[in-house]
Amino acid sequence: MTHSLLSRLKLSAITLITLITVGCGKSVDDERVPYSEVHISFTTVAEWNLYGIKGDAADYRRYILAKGVTEPAGFPYKASDHTGYSGILLVSDVMGNLIVYDLACPYDPTPSVRLEIPDGELHARCPKCGSTFDIYTNHGNPRSGPAADHGYALQRYNITSGGALQYRVITR
Repeated sequence: MTHSLLSRLKLSAITLITLITVGCGKSVDDERVPYSEVHISFTTVAEWNLYGIKGDAADYRRYILAKGVTEPAGFPYKASDHTGYSGILLVSDVMGNLIVYDLACPYDPTPSVRLEIPDGELHARCPKCGSTFDIYTNHGNPRSGPAADHGYALQRYNITSGGALQYRVITR
């Protein structure tokens, strides 16, 4: 009986150590970006084709509805639309899957500082701290800079097919 109990304790200790070491070094998305409403709806396929993205690998579009800033130009924002803390980044990953991030850097979230995607690059960059993030291949995990040093990943949002009166919907 004592040998059985000792074996179980050893197994529990090994399991705990394994879980701790496997978890080390991973990026965390600990909701560092302050909560803000997120809701954008595309009511028709035509609206999506004009203002959404086609689903080609490494395609992206930014959505910003803030004091003095409206992006993309001409997008028919509705009264119920909200674009997160700093804005929304909609990307199509390397497999054509749609992923949505907040444009705020999780290292030092400031609503008016928004991630940029340098021409020809496959990452997003914070113009304030210089952190870079994998947005097409690694689900918003940091690549370099202080966000990588701390393991801060980008805030992600949801995109779904809409209901009867909506084609696609981006939500928190």
